[in-house]
Amino acid sequence: MKFCPITYEPVAAGAKYSERGLKLLSPALKELKDFPYTADEQRREAVVRATKLSIQGVQPKLSARLNIKESVFEVIDANGRFILKPQSHLYRELPENEDLTMRLASSIDLDVPLHGLIYCADGTMTYFIRRFDRAGRGGKLAVEDFAQLAGQTRDTKYDWTMEKLVPILERHCTFPVVEKAKLLKMTIFSFLVGNEDMHLKNFSLITKDQKVSLSPCYDLINTTAALPNAREELALSLRGKKRKLELEDLGEYYAKERLALPEKVFADIMQAIAASIGRWRDLISRSFLSTPSKRRYEEILLERCRRIGLVV
Repeated sequence: MKFCPITYEPVAAGAKYSERGLKLLSPALKELKDFPYTADEQRREAVVRATKLSIQGVQPKLSARLNIKESVFEVIDANGRFILKPQSHLYRELPENEDLTMRLASSIDLDVPLHGLIYCADGTMTYFIRRFDRAGRGGKLAVEDFAQLAGQTRDTKYDWTMEKLVPILERHCTFPVVEKAKLLKMTIFSFLVGNEDMHLKNFSLITKDQKVSLSPCYDLINTTAALPNAREELALSLRGKKRKLELEDLGEYYAKERLALPEKVFADIMQAIAASIGRWRDLISRSFLSTPSKRRYEEILLERCRRIGLVV
C-alpha cells in the first residue's frame, strides 16, 4: 500500500499525495508536481544562497514558496513561507527521519508546524516545514533561540545544562508553569526517540498575540539512528550526565525538583506517551524510511520506553 508523504494516509492508484495532504498545503491545490531539482542540485543551491537566508544550521536548507497556480514549490531568497531540507550527502534518510519524528511529536500534542515530504526530480524526497515565524503578508514574529537568550553562540550551544533552561522560562515566558510542562514533555520525547541533538539553538521562545511562549517544535530527528556511533542521549546534560538516563532523572529530579511541577503533570505526560506507543509503531511502519531504518528507529524507541517503564 502506498501512503501520502504529507498525511501518511493511503493514496489513490496512480497518485502521489492524498487529497487531504494537498489541501493542508492550500485549499486551492489540486496536484503537486515533483520539485524540479535533484538532491545534488538542492545542496548546491543551498550553498550558493546560504548568505542570503536567515535560516541557519548544519543541514542544507532552502527557502521556498508554494506556487499554487503552477502546483510546485519554488526556491526564493526572501520571504519564503517554507523551509526545504534535501537529502544529506553525509547521513542517510534525514528528511524521512525528521518527518517521522515530527509526526510522532504531533501525536502527543507537542506543537508542530505543517510539515511533510515531497518528491523531487531524481526520485529522492525532500522534507518541508512551514515557517512559524511568519504572519500575514510579509509579517514576522519575534523568535529568539535559547543560545541568544543565554548569551551563548553557535560554538557554545552545547555548553549548558537542562537545569539552566528553567530560569530562561521563568524570566521571559508569560506563563512559566505552562511552558515548563511543555519543556518536560519535549525532554522526555527527545530522550525516547533518540534525539540527542537538542542543543540551545533547538529551543526558542516566540512572541505572538502579546504572549511569550516556547515556539513550535523544529529540528526533531532520531540522531541516534542517523549517526553511526551515537553515544549520548541528551545534548545538554541533566543531573551532570548526558547518557544512561533513568526514570528518576526525568521524573523525581527534573520534573519535581528542578521544574517544580506537580507530580500529576509528569504522570499525565507519561500516561499520554504510553497510550501513544501503538500509534507510534504504526507511524514508523507507514513512514518513508527504508526497512532497516524503520527497524533501527523502533528498536531505539522501545528500548528507551522500557528503560523508564512505559512498556514491558
